[in-house]
Order: sequence, then C-alpha cells, then structure tokens
Amino acid sequence: MSYSVLDIANKIIANTDSSQGEIISNLKLQKMLYYLQGFFIAVYDKPLFENQIEAWQYGPVVKEMYHHFRNFGAGAITLNGDENIIELEKDENELFFEVLEEYGQFSAIKLMNMTHNENPWKTIFNKTPQGIIPLELLRDYFKTQIVE
Repeated sequence: MSYSVLDIANKIIANTDSSQGEIISNLKLQKMLYYLQGFFIAVYDKPLFENQIEAWQYGPVVKEMYHHFRNFGAGAITLNGDENIIELEKDENELFFEVLEEYGQFSAIKLMNMTHNENPWKTIFNKTPQGIIPLELLRDYFKTQIVE
C-alpha cells in the first residue's frame, strides 16, 4: 500500500529535531522524499507514495509538495500541530527511520549535490529538464545502493 505524500512529508518534518538546530527546508524535504521513495521501491518493489518525482534544476522534486510548502521559502517548515502523523508498517517504519538518519544529517545543498551525481536525476534532467523520473529508474538505481 502506498501512502499520501503529504502524510510522508509531515512525518519527515515531525521527526526533524529542531531542538538540535536541525531544520527541514522545502529543498531538503524534496530530497528526503526522493531518497525515501527510491529506497522503498528498491526494497519493497512498490512506491511509498504515488506522486511523481520530477528532475528540476536543484534536484528531484515532488511538485505538489513543493507548492504545498512554498510559503516557507528557504526557511524551516513547521507543522501546525494538528496534523495526524501516520504510522507505517513495522518494517516500513524501520526503513523510513534508517533513510531519515542516513540522509537527514546532510544539508539541503549537500543533498542537492548528491542527487545531481546520481543516475535518476542526471539521466532525466539532461534529456528533459523538469521531466518525470520513472519509478523503474529509481528502483534500478537504489537497488545498487542497498547495503545488505
């Protein structure tokens, strides 16, 4: 089963530790959605969410989430507090937090640079800027990134 991309975005934001000076900007959120989608489809052979990821100038973007959070500009995205933070299945939740821990430590700019060197973004952006990154391309690339 796939989840609402807004529910996944809210879960990322809710699990960003602002007390440690950590913030989640729209740029960083987009990259986290990309990494989560990539690893989920590589591990489970199904998408975490149904929304498409596009190859924009500053890296992968889920357009609907970009527009949803764009009022925050480059600043920290905050939640209202009335959002329902979803629970994933146990094994999915473990993968979610593994990816969050591994990639959440990097700045938005570092994540952007990382995605620019990865096949899914490079392949599509070089052919069609703002083109859709196919799930198959994500799956095939992220299967090579899984450490057993």
